[in-house]
Amino acid sequence: MNTPPNSDCRDCAGSISLPTLDRRRFFRLVGGAAVGSLASRFLLDDALAAPLRPANHQTKPTEELVREFHASLNPFQRQQLMFPWNYAGAGSGPARLGVYNTAIGKAIGETCTKGQRELIERIMMSMASGDDGWRKITRNGGWDAADGILSCGAYIFGDPEGDRKFSFLFTGHHLTMRCDGNSEPNTAFGGPIFYGHIVNGYSERNVFNEQTLKVMSVYDALNPDQRKHAVVYGRPAGRDDTVFFPTGGGELPGIAGGDLSADQKGLIEGVLRDVLSPYREEDVAEVMDIVRANGGMEKIHLAFYRDTETSEKEPWSYWRLEGPGFIWNFRVLPHVHTYVSVAKV
Repeated sequence: MNTPPNSDCRDCAGSISLPTLDRRRFFRLVGGAAVGSLASRFLLDDALAAPLRPANHQTKPTEELVREFHASLNPFQRQQLMFPWNYAGAGSGPARLGVYNTAIGKAIGETCTKGQRELIERIMMSMASGDDGWRKITRNGGWDAADGILSCGAYIFGDPEGDRKFSFLFTGHHLTMRCDGNSEPNTAFGGPIFYGHIVNGYSERNVFNEQTLKVMSVYDALNPDQRKHAVVYGRPAGRDDTVFFPTGGGELPGIAGGDLSADQKGLIEGVLRDVLSPYREEDVAEVMDIVRANGGMEKIHLAFYRDTETSEKEPWSYWRLEGPGFIWNFRVLPHVHTYVSVAKV
């Protein structure tokens, strides 16, 4: 079985979830990230980062740009980068809904022309909320990989022409994103997403540090009794160290929005707005519509996890927002891994 090159992100290896795609069509399998020996690159001054915006950043709807990318593919590229809507690969479910931590087939640098690479950047930028969203999604322009966007992958499931179902899937180190023109009903982001950054989540160099600080401010606002309910010792229950499925049965971990004061609820809503801030308006609106349909913020629980890696200065290894059909599982230590799934129930 082919495997990706060694990763400096040791705990990424083998950690990303389902489903995988079969070897016959993909030669690079999920479970690692090609960052070579340059992890220190991500700890350098941000001034060394690549330009944050593509040279051509005209605003077009994401789906229109995906259709342009699809139309640009020659027959060989379509063989490498396009798959049937219900393609299952070697996994147990639709491959388009997988969560991945590397390019899962031929990488952008191996298959795409310079013009197509720029078009893929425009697609990704259109899925972000302006410059700050683009900075977070690209991790300061470096994509958390030694070869930047060239080592990432861009794939199409289904057919984006006309009114057919499709999903554009972008995968790379610490990133799974997609758009689907609402082909996946009652599901935000077209399915689960994954994001992270190789820098410690408490560090100011981590592009998601604001999310960590926002959550810490919520804890600071809790009274002693509320803190007893909000803190969980150990790690979240789930499939593995990165991807977490809904809590099975019983009471959700942490403290519910319904048990908080109006001011405290406002702080949790602020956390939700902050974690949604990198994404385009229509994705944010869809998440909020689903949250309301599933019972609103009062049904959302917030849990703070402590384990052997935490300390007084770095008190949480994970924090987690969870409610009906909703998971935002954010691992802070040793660096950020975040799994997100939002769907109507």
